[in-house]
Amino acid sequence: MVVKTVKITNKTGLHARPAAQFVEKASKFKSKITIEKDGKQVNAKSIIAVLGLGIGLSSQIKITAEGEDEQQAVDALVELLNSFEE
Repeated sequence: MVVKTVKITNKTGLHARPAAQFVEKASKFKSKITIEKDGKQVNAKSIIAVLGLGIGLSSQIKITAEGEDEQQAVDALVELLNSFEE
């Protein structure tokens, strides 16, 4: 299992478009991937679940992946989140 905590730096947080890109990227991996905010953990491959977390600017989220490509999944998702800074 690989776990990484990330602070959201995108001004608008993880709203519809970046959330969709996040879910699309997560869905490419075989590992079970979850995202957690304020103690609530959801499936990172579900757009409804990710949007339901209400991830805004400066939110701390935890990405957890478990499976054969767990390290690659977490690395790719963190890189994607960091690319949303603009």
